[in-house]
Amino acid sequence: MKILVIGGTRYFGIPMTNALIEKGHNITIATRGKTADSFGASISRIIFDRADESSIITSFREKYYDVIIDKIAYSSNDVKRLLDHVQCGKYILMSSSAVYNDIHAGTAESDFSAESYSFKWCERSDDDYAEVKRQAECALAQHYPEQQYIAVRYPVVIGNNDYTNRLYFYIECIKNGTPMFIDDIDSRISFIHERDAGLFLSHIVEQEISGAVNGCSEDDISMREIITYIEERLDKNAILVPNGISAPYNGYPEFATLNTNKAKQTGFSFSNIKEMVCETIDYYIQSL
Repeated sequence: MKILVIGGTRYFGIPMTNALIEKGHNITIATRGKTADSFGASISRIIFDRADESSIITSFREKYYDVIIDKIAYSSNDVKRLLDHVQCGKYILMSSSAVYNDIHAGTAESDFSAESYSFKWCERSDDDYAEVKRQAECALAQHYPEQQYIAVRYPVVIGNNDYTNRLYFYIECIKNGTPMFIDDIDSRISFIHERDAGLFLSHIVEQEISGAVNGCSEDDISMREIITYIEERLDKNAILVPNGISAPYNGYPEFATLNTNKAKQTGFSFSNIKEMVCETIDYYIQSL
């Protein structure tokens, strides 16, 4: 298939693109050209500015793709600028579990309906991350009803190449004896490992599903389990106090987990998140 990837040069875009190449697809990556990639002659490249409609028109005039994987659409206007000028059979939007206003245990795709949510055209800077992601999905569901699409909803992504350093924060604080504040150490949270995140995207390119789909690694984990494993590996105790530095995964309710039955029905198997968290922590500690 002829596949256009918007973004895809870092983090889980790397295992995704490598998997698509291995499957023999004809891949074009479109980016701003600011991040080098390691794909060599296996792909084609387009440099463009997705916020500039004239750049999109110039870059994609009269082009058709079987699939577009859009990893960096953050708002309804991002979706509009692209789909008004680029034709495709299937459009895959990288959405987020942040679209769920009330995430809970086993949150299902139906807990947020882009078809019925109040829609507006907006830019990324017009509202918070969760709201502009909702509007990106709404643009597809309400303004492009004839377009086949998949909106992939991931929770927090972890892995060796996580440039946000959120998981690494806990390792660094425990290693250095820095006091932390964790608001609910026993909250059960879904995560997804970068390999799962990339491979699932490459998998659904060939699957007959549509609409929203949750993706997360198997099982869930609490911050207590994460902290305990780091303490054991470093042989140091975490300092948890109310006036410590606020930890990155604060703000979750008692349960913040996703139902992935729809994803599993496509035949995809997710890794166990506890094993993936331990693997990632081990990698970070070995790199200290």
